[in-house]
Amino acid sequence: MSNKIKIGISIGDVNGIGLEVILKSLSESKILDYCTPIVYGHTKVASYHRKALGLSDFNFNVITEAALANPKKANMINCWEEDVKIDLGVANEIGGKYALLSLEKATEDLIKGEIDALVTAPINKHNIQSDTFKFPGHTEYLMERSGSNDVLMLLISEDIKVGVVTGHIPITEVSKSITIEKIVKKLVLMNESLKKDFWIEKPKIAVMGLNPHAGDNGLLGSEEADIIIPAIQQAFDKGIICFGPYPADGFFGKGSYKQFDAVLAMYHDQGLIPFKTIAFGTGVNYSAGLKIVRTSPDHGTGYDIAGKNLADPTSFIEALFAATHIVRNRREQEELLKNQLRSGGKIIETAADIKDDAN
Repeated sequence: MSNKIKIGISIGDVNGIGLEVILKSLSESKILDYCTPIVYGHTKVASYHRKALGLSDFNFNVITEAALANPKKANMINCWEEDVKIDLGVANEIGGKYALLSLEKATEDLIKGEIDALVTAPINKHNIQSDTFKFPGHTEYLMERSGSNDVLMLLISEDIKVGVVTGHIPITEVSKSITIEKIVKKLVLMNESLKKDFWIEKPKIAVMGLNPHAGDNGLLGSEEADIIIPAIQQAFDKGIICFGPYPADGFFGKGSYKQFDAVLAMYHDQGLIPFKTIAFGTGVNYSAGLKIVRTSPDHGTGYDIAGKNLADPTSFIEALFAATHIVRNRREQEELLKNQLRSGGKIIETAADIKDDAN
């Protein structure tokens, strides 16, 4: 049996660019050197997209369960039997229905441990809504399905990592949704993820203000003094190395983010606009704090370019690599903890320490 990490892939909206970036990504032979990909969808739908892209040499290894995946091939599990009418570039209920069928089966296998991580192709947050999916997006759905208490939407790239306190909510609800407790929880999640998932021993985190100029000493708002500064102090008292609040415009404009391992923004656009400006096309959305590992590309369904062979797979490839690296890092940490227990409780922090201890 292969020990290669199994990465499940949900196909997203069948009328969008999800399958295009999946097919282009899995056509890269280097992917199979890192992981065993298992796509949850249907071969007929994949064939439709494959023909539209002219990928005549690409084929899936069709399997009935994840345990049968061939580590040397891209695998496909058929999640439905009926034919699907595809209308590329059209947002309709068909796109939502089959995106959900793919996601449900992949999530089921992820929770059962049949696969090691999940990479999700983009969904349409409107047409996927149903009796079994009443969530703002993937993140909230996976938090509930995995039984996790909280989650941090963390955008990651080689140059910058940005998390948000409030996610997919209207801007009118942001201020009243920000509390000391919530900020501290997000800082705890970010700190733990940076250590566990990215092996940063002592993460340094920057915290953004909410108002222009971070409130300008109360002239432009009181949230900084009343909520954000006390939250930073509480987190610091817990051993989290965090600083702020910083005015977001100057912080990102001057490149101050380069001095930190991650940035905690107060709301969606405050964090994602600078992130996508810095790392657009290469960034990855990671759901930090979950019991399971899930990543996704940093783009949407791309209806406007669906079927035109214009979608760039770079972000999806990076999402595959990120999921693989995070699973590997978690496994190595678990092994370190086991060795710590075997050593009689001695704290062992690195693989080098284990080697020295053995000698």
